Amino acid sequence: MYRFLLTPRWWGINLFVVLAIPFCVFMGTWQLGRFEDRVQSHEQAEKQPDPSTRAAKPLDELLPVDKVTSGRPAVATGTYGEQFLVPGRELDERQGFYVLNLLRTEGGKALPVVRGWLPGTAGSVPVPAAPQGEVTVTGDLQASENIHSDGVNTRGGLPAGQLGMISAASLVNLVDYDVYDAWVTLPEAEAGGTGGAMKPVPAAAPQGSGLDLKAFQNLGYTGEWFVFAGFVLFMWFRLVRREAEAVRDVALGLVPEGGESGEAVGAADAAEPEAQPEGKAGGPAEPGAGAVGGATVAVKAPGSVQGS
Repeated sequence: MYRFLLTPRWWGINLFVVLAIPFCVFMGTWQLGRFEDRVQSHEQAEKQPDPSTRAAKPLDELLPVDKVTSGRPAVATGTYGEQFLVPGRELDERQGFYVLNLLRTEGGKALPVVRGWLPGTAGSVPVPAAPQGEVTVTGDLQASENIHSDGVNTRGGLPAGQLGMISAASLVNLVDYDVYDAWVTLPEAEAGGTGGAMKPVPAAAPQGSGLDLKAFQNLGYTGEWFVFAGFVLFMWFRLVRREAEAVRDVALGLVPEGGESGEAVGAADAAEPEAQPEGKAGGPAEPGAGAVGGATVAVKAPGSVQGS
């Protein structure tokens, strides 16, 4: 009954099922592993002390920025150079912008420093001047932003002197010297009152270290892939059952439901010989004789009518 599974058509179906189910299980397991990694990272981050409370270290000792060094106080010495405004940044549920200056270090490389935040629209609000001469800054280390970071403007078209994303990739196109692939935010207002009007920007947690929306998306994708695997297996069993029932019906001489029942009956009627009128056994019916409602009526020549 199940020999149909060896036909070319079913070879294709079986191959698809054999490949699809392991693939769905693999993808579901991978998504589950991603969710578990995010949960583990979140638990480890909660057990660790606040990065900002740790001892400050030289910038070069904390690079590159990762989940461990993100938020750690970094120390750098240099002179402030170009200044950029970073619009569209929210703080305390208010819209405003960051004030960012590039700190030129002794090695010639520049470190982006977010000196603070101001409310209002960038370009229409006076900005406190940066300290002059050589300064030593201690700020919370942050990784370069990307298109998934909060507040990033990727549309472009900003006025001169404004920046949509705090990253080395964006800044190297605006200055003619190297820029660190990191930035720091000052935890307190600058000494001397030059930055007293600005609010410090708190350091953000590193991406992927918390149970954010992406973590629960991984969990949802896990369920979807396992559901797909079960659906493929269910449809295969259903197709096999229907095909087996059709083979059984053919073997028993039954007409499949919704099949060619009308044609079969018509063919049987056409094959049945025509009923012969009642007459002599084995001979033709008498001329002019016919059957009406089971009674025999004989029709004779005009002038004499007789019925029985």
